[in-house]
Amino acid sequence: MNISTQINDLVVQELTPIRLDVLNESHMHNVPANSETHFKLVIVSEAFDGLSLIARHRTVNKLLAEQLQNGVHALSMHTYTSEEWAKRGGEVPTSPPCMGGKAAES
Repeated sequence: MNISTQINDLVVQELTPIRLDVLNESHMHNVPANSETHFKLVIVSEAFDGLSLIARHRTVNKLLAEQLQNGVHALSMHTYTSEEWAKRGGEVPTSPPCMGGKAAES
């Protein structure tokens, strides 16, 4: 099973999201083709109600600990309650271009 599917399945099982985007952004970085090393998650879940942003991120990091130890190099998280998501207008944040690796050396 690929890493993207593992992440999706774990988040769905544990956080019952209203919306979940698991975006593989590895192609935006200096990694081999078809890599699964850089991900952006957009998670809208009632499980985040009453939790601070850091508590939400800790929850996701704990949930994905195995993936983070075994191949996932970078994980961008955007975690919202349904109310916060509605205030955003349902807009997924854009990712900045990669400035690391060989790109930064140029």
